Amino acid sequence: MKRFRLWPQSLVGQIILLVALALFVAQAINFALLYRERVRLELTAQTAPAVYRVVDALDNRPDRPGPDRMRARFVQGAPPLEGQPRPDIEKRATAMFEDIGLTILTVRVVQQDAVMPMRRWERMRIRADGARPHDHRVAALTLAAEYETGKWVVAQARTGNRAPRYGGWLIGQTLILYVIVLLPLLWVGRRLARPLKQLTGSAQQFARTGAADAVDERGPGDVRDLTMAFNAMRARIIAMLDEKDRMLGAIGHDLRTPLASLRVRAESVEDDAERARMSETIDEMNRMLEDILSLARAGRSTEAAQKVDLASLADAVVEDFIELGSPVDMTDSDRAVAFVRPQQIRRAVRNLIENAVVYGDRAHVSVVHGDGTIRIIVADDGPGIAQDRMAEMLEPFTRLEGSRNRETGGAGLGLALVRAIMAEHQGELRLTNRPEGGLEASLVLPV
Repeated sequence: MKRFRLWPQSLVGQIILLVALALFVAQAINFALLYRERVRLELTAQTAPAVYRVVDALDNRPDRPGPDRMRARFVQGAPPLEGQPRPDIEKRATAMFEDIGLTILTVRVVQQDAVMPMRRWERMRIRADGARPHDHRVAALTLAAEYETGKWVVAQARTGNRAPRYGGWLIGQTLILYVIVLLPLLWVGRRLARPLKQLTGSAQQFARTGAADAVDERGPGDVRDLTMAFNAMRARIIAMLDEKDRMLGAIGHDLRTPLASLRVRAESVEDDAERARMSETIDEMNRMLEDILSLARAGRSTEAAQKVDLASLADAVVEDFIELGSPVDMTDSDRAVAFVRPQQIRRAVRNLIENAVVYGDRAHVSVVHGDGTIRIIVADDGPGIAQDRMAEMLEPFTRLEGSRNRETGGAGLGLALVRAIMAEHQGELRLTNRPEGGLEASLVLPV
C-alpha cells in the first residue's frame, strides 16, 4: 500500500508549498501584530472617554455640566463599584493619566450593563424615521480615580457594543495575496517543470533502450543550457554506441571467416579423434564469440517486443533439450503472457538450463505467475553456490569451477548475458540455494 505523503515529490510542488508556507507564516505574524494593535486601539477607545471626563472634572468645577454628557461626580472615600472588574482598562487609564501629566493615586474600573440615554445624533435619526426616542441598554464603564488621598472622582462612559470584525478581512487579504503570488509562481513552475519532465523521460528511455529522442530546448536559460548539454551528450553516446556496434559486427565477421576456414581444414585431418577435438574447439570458439557479441550488444537489441506466452516458450526450449537427450523436465504451468523480446528470453532460459545440466546434473523448469510478475524458474540438483559468491557469479568470465577446463563449462558469460537480458526487460535474475539442495535461478519479469 502506497504511503500518503504530505511533502510533494515534484520540484514545482515543493516550491509552491514552501512559498505558501512562507506566506502563511508572514500572514500569521502580520495577524498577530495587527491583532495586538487593534486590541490596543480598542482598549484606548474604550478608556479615553472616561479618562477625558475625569480630566475635565478635575480641571473645572464639580457641578459644571456638559451638554448631553454624563457628569463626573466627586466622592469622599473609595466609592462602591458594582460590575465586572477591567484590569486591562485600569492599566491603560493609568498610562493615559501619566501621558497627560496628571497624578492619579489609584484607578479602579468596572463594566456593567446600564440604561443610557440616546445621543443627540441618535435622537435625530430616530425622529427622522418617525419613531419615538427612547433610552437603551448598553455596556458601560465606571472609572473611579483617586486624585488625592481619600478623594475620588467617578465617571462613566459607554463601550463599543460590537466586536471588531477584521478576521474576515484578513482571510480575504490572505487569499488575494495567495492568488497574486502563487498563480504566477505556478505558471513559472510549470514552464520550468515541463522541459525537466521531458528531459527525465528521455534519460529514462535512454537508460532502458540505449536510444532516446532529442529534448526540446526551451524554458529558462539554465534549463535550456542543461537540455543542450544533454542533447550533445546523447548524440555523442549514440555515435559511440553505433561505432561500437559497427566494430563488433566487423570483428564478428572477420573472426567467423578464419573459423570457417579452420573447420574446412579440420575436415581434411585423417585422425578421427584429432578431427573431432578440432571441431569441438572451433564450435566452442563460435559459441564464445556469439556470447561476447551478444553481451556487448545488450541493451541495444533490434528485436521487437511482443506479447508472448512464457509458459509455452519455456516448454518449447525444454522440448529442444529433451530431444538432444538432456535430463530436463518441466512442471505443468498456466498461461503467463508478458510483453517481451522472445528470442532474448529463449536464450536466457537456454543458458540457465545449460548451467543446470552441466553443474547440477538435472534441470527442473517451472513458470509461476503472481504478485504482478512472472517467474521462469530453473532449479537443479547440484551443490548450489556459496552465498558470498552469488554476486560474483553474475560478472562476465566468472565460473563456479575455477580450473578453466573446457569440459566443465563455458567461458563464464552465460549468467552475465542473462542478467543483461533481464535488465533490458526491466526484470531481474535471482539466484537462491534450495533448502533440499541445488540452485534455483529465476527470471523475474514484470507483467
